Amino acid sequence: MKYIGAHVSISGGAENAPENAEKIGARAFAMFTRNQRRWKSPPLSAQNITRFRKRCKDAGFDPKHILPHDSYLINLGHPEQEGLEKSRDAFFDEMQRCEQLGLQYLNFHPGSHLNKLAPEHCLDRIAQSIDLALEQTTGVAAVIENTAGQGTNLGYRFEHLARIVSQVTDNTRVGVCLDTCHLHGAGYDIRTKSACEKTMEEFDRIVGIGFLTAMHLNDSKKDFGSRVDRHESIGKGELGMAPFDFIMNDARFDDMPLVLETPDDTLWEKEIRLLYDLIR
Repeated sequence: MKYIGAHVSISGGAENAPENAEKIGARAFAMFTRNQRRWKSPPLSAQNITRFRKRCKDAGFDPKHILPHDSYLINLGHPEQEGLEKSRDAFFDEMQRCEQLGLQYLNFHPGSHLNKLAPEHCLDRIAQSIDLALEQTTGVAAVIENTAGQGTNLGYRFEHLARIVSQVTDNTRVGVCLDTCHLHGAGYDIRTKSACEKTMEEFDRIVGIGFLTAMHLNDSKKDFGSRVDRHESIGKGELGMAPFDFIMNDARFDDMPLVLETPDDTLWEKEIRLLYDLIR
């Protein structure tokens, strides 16, 4: 069964996310657990936590179909010690918040070398950062998102993801979220059914399909292999409908959060229906 949703607002408190998801007909959702533009935020209150858990239960959202995303400020491969420690502290805080809310995943972009560290050393540093967070928490998995490879961002090659995963001590608590727009930007072709199959076979060979935990469903404003991350509404960009038809009719994507991050939130309800209508 497919579980589709969108990255919904937490305005007014994290406990509002389940209701915002329910309003658009979602069966899954993504969210931030705090203000993503700040390094530090007030802790979750007992009321925040209780209401969030109750509203998820009332709306029928299982924790395995909820994909919280960390702050974009965090860089777990930061080349400088001060920036690295700041990022690690913030990531640990986010993992703790997920633990408090009863969630199973924390989705994040791997990190950037900023032209100050060899890419392979940056990847190793990311794995070490994940290890530190996992050692201090329980029940929450770190879900690495592939990137388009913009700037000095790592994670745009499957080999990058595999290197991180292989070096995390407890890889039962690490997963991968594949973003369709990022795949396209990084040069992994998913524009036809046969191209999708070939790309997924490559992912399985290099990373392992067992690590696939979630998907971000986005079309792309930019050309294939552009290494630029610009999301577009479903069917309105360079990807067309083929990759989404493939995902909706392939059992490898069952029972995981399939999350829209498309730019026009007024279309999310329509896009969710459109995706479900693709199922044969």
